[in-house]
Amino acid sequence: MTAALGQTAAPAHGEHYVQSLERGLAVIRAFTADAPELTLADVARRTGLSRAAARRFLLTLVDLHYVRLDAGRYSLTPRVLELGFAYVASLTLPEVAEPHLEQVASSLGEFPALSVLDGHDIVCVARVPVSRLMTVAINVGTRLPAYATATGRVLLAALDDDALDRYLASADLRPLAVRTITDPDALRADLERVRVSGYSIVDQELERGLRSVAVPIHGRRGQVVAAVNLAVHESRRTLRSLRDELLPPLLSTAARIEADLRAASTRDPPACDIRAEAQPTAARARSTSPAS
Repeated sequence: MTAALGQTAAPAHGEHYVQSLERGLAVIRAFTADAPELTLADVARRTGLSRAAARRFLLTLVDLHYVRLDAGRYSLTPRVLELGFAYVASLTLPEVAEPHLEQVASSLGEFPALSVLDGHDIVCVARVPVSRLMTVAINVGTRLPAYATATGRVLLAALDDDALDRYLASADLRPLAVRTITDPDALRADLERVRVSGYSIVDQELERGLRSVAVPIHGRRGQVVAAVNLAVHESRRTLRSLRDELLPPLLSTAARIEADLRAASTRDPPACDIRAEAQPTAARARSTSPAS
């Protein structure tokens, strides 16, 4: 059963748990790239809250200047960026990776993205701006379902067996395109291939026409802390081209990022550790034209 948008599947909570905080955050997460403006009824429906409760949370957020109200419609304000700034500012990985991502973009004419695993989703933490019009687009902060992306397959393949079992038992493997793998056993088999090969190629599983290749980024202790990918349209690259022409420079890029990470710090990026506990995310802020 899928949780309502803005709600997480209810895990066991300790005595410390503050439900009102959870609900307030769910209200913020109800706003997405596809729905930047919402009515009170929209927020109540997306969070599963009553209209009265949703109204109280929204007006509190208006008072705190995280949400604005205009003609009966609510929207987030730039102040919400403060909530994630400390997290983003603590990352060293994006800063280290960006010059290498730019080099790939310059040499190949393709635009890589760096992502980490967060629950059931991948989250983009570094991206080379796309300089041409293309349907494949992703921004920092974009969330995509891990099971249907090459980046996600790389990150899921790095989970230990127990964590992978939990993921497969709880993930909502919906068909997002004609070729999406939705059978848990088939997905597990593909992840085993990724573990052996050290890379993933996904062909039109997230979106029709979209192909991608991804490789892992390892931390100082050898664990996978992120993944870097290139996503292209099928009209521009064959699967063989992804494997023969894009995979080698992508592997070299990952190796250079890993070397710089080791040189830059004695500890691994804290924000990019793969979560062993795969919990369903509350809401997916998906871009209208995703890359995987």
